[in-house]
Amino acid sequence: MTRRFEGSALVIATHNAGKRDEIAALLSPFKVTLTSNADHGLPEPEETETTFAGNARIKAHAASQATGLPALADDSGIEIDALDGAPGVYTADWAETPQGRDFDHAMRVTWDKLEKINAPEPRTARFCCTLVLAWPDGHDEVFAGVMAGQIVWPMRGDQGHGYDPIFQPDGFDVTFGEMDRWKKNEISHRADAFKKLIAGCFA
Repeated sequence: MTRRFEGSALVIATHNAGKRDEIAALLSPFKVTLTSNADHGLPEPEETETTFAGNARIKAHAASQATGLPALADDSGIEIDALDGAPGVYTADWAETPQGRDFDHAMRVTWDKLEKINAPEPRTARFCCTLVLAWPDGHDEVFAGVMAGQIVWPMRGDQGHGYDPIFQPDGFDVTFGEMDRWKKNEISHRADAFKKLIAGCFA
């Protein structure tokens, strides 16, 4: 049996304000008081696992243990078939530069790699999101979501974040970067995972 969330307060285990706002909107019907890592002055734990679930577990349990509250973390990234699933859990790492994180740089690197191997069209890919809800007693529940699509070039749109401007989801002729933020939130990999989380722990 999936453990139900029965509390009134939840920590969103992230320092990313945009991600916190997305999650807050998805959980708004449940009248839960939400805080984030930043509100508690928590450091970012080192993500040492090689799976989305493993890294989300690290973040959720670290926040839950530090605060004594249930904590929700996500780990997400893009998997590109022609690159054998890369960058995957290393999606953010591909954006690291000496000047900080730069996803325009990451997208150019990704496209160059696809061009170098003359990857066939369509260049299929998927965004993946794994959510972990952890409790202070060490229990957790895990929910995974996926949005399939393809990599396109050039970059299109200035909505969203990360790889959104070069990811065109299946069934649409626009990229996530061109899509209204709230429309994206209805269909995205994170939305898929959240539907499972809500059905399992909140509804």
